[in-house]
Amino acid sequence: MSVSSDRSLQEAAKPPPAPGASSLPDRLAATSAAPPILSVNNIEVVYDHVILVLKGVSLTVPKGQIVALLGANGAGKSTTLKAISNLLSAERGEVTKGSIVFDGEEVHARRGCIQVMEGRHCFAHLSVEENLLTGAFTRGGAGAAVRRDLELVYSYFPRLKERRSATAGYVSGGEQQMCAIGRALMSRPKMILLDEPSMGLAPQLVEEIFKIVGDLNAKEGVSFLLAEQNTRMALKYARYGYVLENGRVVLDGDAKALGENEDVKEFYLGIAEGRRKSFREGKHYRRRKRWLA
Repeated sequence: MSVSSDRSLQEAAKPPPAPGASSLPDRLAATSAAPPILSVNNIEVVYDHVILVLKGVSLTVPKGQIVALLGANGAGKSTTLKAISNLLSAERGEVTKGSIVFDGEEVHARRGCIQVMEGRHCFAHLSVEENLLTGAFTRGGAGAAVRRDLELVYSYFPRLKERRSATAGYVSGGEQQMCAIGRALMSRPKMILLDEPSMGLAPQLVEEIFKIVGDLNAKEGVSFLLAEQNTRMALKYARYGYVLENGRVVLDGDAKALGENEDVKEFYLGIAEGRRKSFREGKHYRRRKRWLA
């Protein structure tokens, strides 16, 4: 009997797949074939009609994933997020070129994409719970549904439940950051733009907040575009990353590959040739950047 006929007999002997079942390769192929939830295509952003801040920035966020937007202070991370969330006009900025497509349509209005801004921006005079409830204001819906979502937020942020009646302006910075993320969740977003969540927080709190972000992504299916200077923590939880510098994407790739990239390790993690660099060595890094050569 030939090899081909023997193989045919083996295939015929296999039990038929269960209804609705699919193989792992099929599921992976379907995921990769699905359209991304966000596609930023070669955008330029200008402030006050003269100041060019972003220069041909392109990036993609697949559905249900965490993507990191990395770079130093002033690289253009926050401007990129504000372009996506339509907040540029409040700062006399505008997208002059390119396009931004969210969930299949160009961005012109709110469509389930929420930004948690740098600095948290809680309503200081309201209680923690009142801050959370403001997140459901534009959503509408019955009171029972809002209460269910509030309990869901408390399940991820038990510390907020303990502090629910405290005035938001008097809770800790970490609790305010949790409150800001929880408020965004109350709007039932498809995607959250998270701007510098680690800023001004103790390392232990940073780890706790990033772990919650990872749980929200895994369990609730919320996509995240994470703008962050803490490169090590961002790449720990993201699947893919983009490095911004002076308003341009200068490097992108799988998060693990970026974490192992010698340029990223040297210029953003302060590690060169397996050892941590001193400040004196780090001062001159701009002369040696290979990706801008």
